[in-house]
Amino acid sequence: MKLRRLGQTDITISSIIMGTWQAGKDMWTGIDDNQTIDALRAAFDQGITTFDTAEAYGKGHSERIIARALSSVRGQVVYATKVFANHLKHDQVIEACERSLKNLQTDVIDLYQIHWPAGSFGSAKVPIEETMGALSALKEQGKIRAIGVSNFSGTQMAEAGQHGQIASLQPPYSLFWRQVETEAMAHCIDNGISILAYSSMAQGLLTGKFGPGHAFEPGDHRARNRLFQPEHFHRVQQALDRLRPIARRHNCTMGQLALAWVIAQPNTFAIAGARNAQQVVENAAAADIVLSEEDLKEMDEIGRSVTDHLDDNPMMWKF
Repeated sequence: MKLRRLGQTDITISSIIMGTWQAGKDMWTGIDDNQTIDALRAAFDQGITTFDTAEAYGKGHSERIIARALSSVRGQVVYATKVFANHLKHDQVIEACERSLKNLQTDVIDLYQIHWPAGSFGSAKVPIEETMGALSALKEQGKIRAIGVSNFSGTQMAEAGQHGQIASLQPPYSLFWRQVETEAMAHCIDNGISILAYSSMAQGLLTGKFGPGHAFEPGDHRARNRLFQPEHFHRVQQALDRLRPIARRHNCTMGQLALAWVIAQPNTFAIAGARNAQQVVENAAAADIVLSEEDLKEMDEIGRSVTDHLDDNPMMWKF
């Protein structure tokens, strides 16, 4: 597993990051806590040192599951969690951080991120200066080590950066969802900000397991993913057919190929969720795949056959 520096901090994180939205159970189906714990421990055994969660994932359930799985190796792992858009006033940030510290059973959060910009989902429009002031105070107190943002534009990052150092951006980013490349990526490159890509396998689409006619179980939020909608799904399937020979050339799965593409992008890490230990082992192996310039050029063209037909709405889901 390759380890790289997080932004301009002294924190080192794994190129594949274990994502734990599914561990919270809300908006997912068929999630078993014991399997999740096994998956988290398998991730550590495979060299994945970095675990991403959020207070909003099951109202802290995901954070608590991480603590159950990893407290015995806390000194060897990096915890990244997030404060939600409805908790961005100064005192709310402080309170949310204290809850996350308790849930994670730790005295410091390595990377604390603003989950969505203020005003998202009808939340209060809190000035970024106020939120960043609270985060900076937490950093000075030693309760967090670094500040990150998620789902921010380049303009929003620039404004936040006026009030404190931003270590990372967490955007949706995959071969089939590339809006970060239009503005935010350039800001990250220019300012030494790491990109922690979520939905790096397009919520499973890039694994190739969701063929025509697939129907999600009731309650599974992926049914609202715009890439799964009929107006895009047929192009997705055509693109997958073109990616399969590249995966065969590298003797890897489609999901591993998708992760390898993400971590080949500038200063980009891939967040990958998993329901069980077997999926984790497969995800971790993607770090060893080396794509050639020819591979990347071919995959770029294939990806654009999907992304060129998307509008500029940054929201991946029809919530």
